[in-house]
Amino acid sequence: MSYRTHYSSALSPEMDGETVSVAGWVASFRDLKKVRFLVLRDRTGTVQIVANSENPEFEKFSGIGQEDVLSVTGKLVKSKANAGFEIVPSAVEIVSKSAQPLPLDPSEKTPALSDTRFDNRFLDCRRKKVSDIFILNSELLAEARKFFRENGFVEINTPKIVAAGAEGGATLFPVKYYDREAYLAQSPQLYKQMMMASGIDRVFEIAPAYRAEKSNTTRHLSEFISVDCELSFIRDENDVMDMMEGMVKALVRRTAEIFPDRALPKTDYSFPRITCAEGARLLGRAPGGDFSSEEEKALGKLMAEKGIDFFFLTKYDSDIKPFYIMEDSENPAVCRSFDLEFRGLEVTSGGQREHRPEELRKRIEKLGLAPADFEFYIANFRYGMPPHGGFGFGIARFIQMMLELENVKEAVLFPRDLSRLVP
Repeated sequence: MSYRTHYSSALSPEMDGETVSVAGWVASFRDLKKVRFLVLRDRTGTVQIVANSENPEFEKFSGIGQEDVLSVTGKLVKSKANAGFEIVPSAVEIVSKSAQPLPLDPSEKTPALSDTRFDNRFLDCRRKKVSDIFILNSELLAEARKFFRENGFVEINTPKIVAAGAEGGATLFPVKYYDREAYLAQSPQLYKQMMMASGIDRVFEIAPAYRAEKSNTTRHLSEFISVDCELSFIRDENDVMDMMEGMVKALVRRTAEIFPDRALPKTDYSFPRITCAEGARLLGRAPGGDFSSEEEKALGKLMAEKGIDFFFLTKYDSDIKPFYIMEDSENPAVCRSFDLEFRGLEVTSGGQREHRPEELRKRIEKLGLAPADFEFYIANFRYGMPPHGGFGFGIARFIQMMLELENVKEAVLFPRDLSRLVP
């Protein structure tokens, strides 16, 4: 017989009298001498099991400990329990015993430090508020795939061991590649652009990316899942922002379906597009340069006062954006880039790319890089490259903001940062 016929969430008082099998971990246990109760937890919730002294399984309850794995078969009966029902067991199988003491308490009666939680993520995830994060992550990645496919994109897979970085050398992780030095990919940027010359003119990828950023903040990770896309035959970066806005709205709608009772950001408006010069003026300073984290938060607060959670910052200074971003034809001091801000935190960077090979070479040189290092990339632009653009989107940052988590590491199953390499 199967260990389980139903998850706890599939049970209801209307099933009164039915025989069911449930399986999971012992969340709690009470012994009232003549009646013994245990609460069994599975991925979807909990269910109460109750046995009186006349029940043939009664004595078996005395050998059960917290977080033991059980399979219970019995009759579902209506009761005064919180769920409106409980299970009277006819068979209790102790599938696996849990060692004691536990390294952390899944019931949260005893709080645990973040390092303890990350070291014991398997136990941490037995808490619903933690497992909900990763269920949402799964659902949002599926929703992103659905959005791209509905908009004519093809999913691709690009190398994660590369010869050169897309974002410059300062944040690259070097690896030994046989007799040469290589790097872990910061993004699929160069490869997804190369695909724009292939005739497959809309691509996306959902895959790990790596940044050796020596920043120990609540929003930085050394390894993260990046949602990337690239599309051809655009007029300018506004076409890319339209696509980005559509995807974000789809993700927020999906989150609302999963968590209907949670207060979520509003998206029933066109996301404002504010130039960096305009943003600087809103902050009362002269235009130019990038925005600090505090300035981004201040802009987010100003927009929130207008009821706006999402907004784009556009037209960044050309010298602070990567070489592949196209300079603005009317003002080369700025470029056709954008960041999507979510309540003052950047969750996406994107823009129109430079598709003209000679201009691309000039821009590489202008930013102090060697064109020879990117010859494999530039070569693709010589044989008919359409105008194109795209974006990279960090799903963990997005979930951090959606669920109002204190640290982005909370949104990563096994986070990697300056100090954490295991588990």
